[in-house]
Amino acid sequence: MEPKLILEKKAFELTIIRLCYQLLETHNDFSNSVIIGLQPRGVYLAKRLCAELERILKKKHLKSGNLDVTFFRDDFRKKELIPNTTQLDFSTEDKNVILVDDVLFTGRTIRAGLDAMLAFGRPNDVELVVLIDRRLSRNLPIQAKYVGKTIDSVASEKVKVEWKETDGEDRVWLY
Repeated sequence: MEPKLILEKKAFELTIIRLCYQLLETHNDFSNSVIIGLQPRGVYLAKRLCAELERILKKKHLKSGNLDVTFFRDDFRKKELIPNTTQLDFSTEDKNVILVDDVLFTGRTIRAGLDAMLAFGRPNDVELVVLIDRRLSRNLPIQAKYVGKTIDSVASEKVKVEWKETDGEDRVWLY
């Protein structure tokens, strides 16, 4: 199959801005909300969301962090996985947590993220933000509240999110 461009640079940027305004509708000034990016690639989206929200709110620092889910995955003994770092300098106790990942596919990474997050407290509420939702391939009953773009793809297809930080340009491809 020939690679298909799902989001080009400008649409990518507009999608992130739209997600921020959707988050603002629910979380207002983010005084009781925290943003947690799931390692490895949800971190890039979480950082972009935080930067844009800080710009919109004219706020210096939103509470945000990175969460490694490696040892909470149901396949960590079957694959050679390299752990990432968790960087959360706050408790999630009674907070409104916004979990962030780049692609929602089977739901297994999100489930692992939920388990890992509970080590940092019991949140008041948990919402999920994803850049791409591959809605036809879910193994678990997990659904994002905020979605950048929904695509219908078969399990054998791959979605690749390219970030300018690591790949030189912001784009999303379907292979």
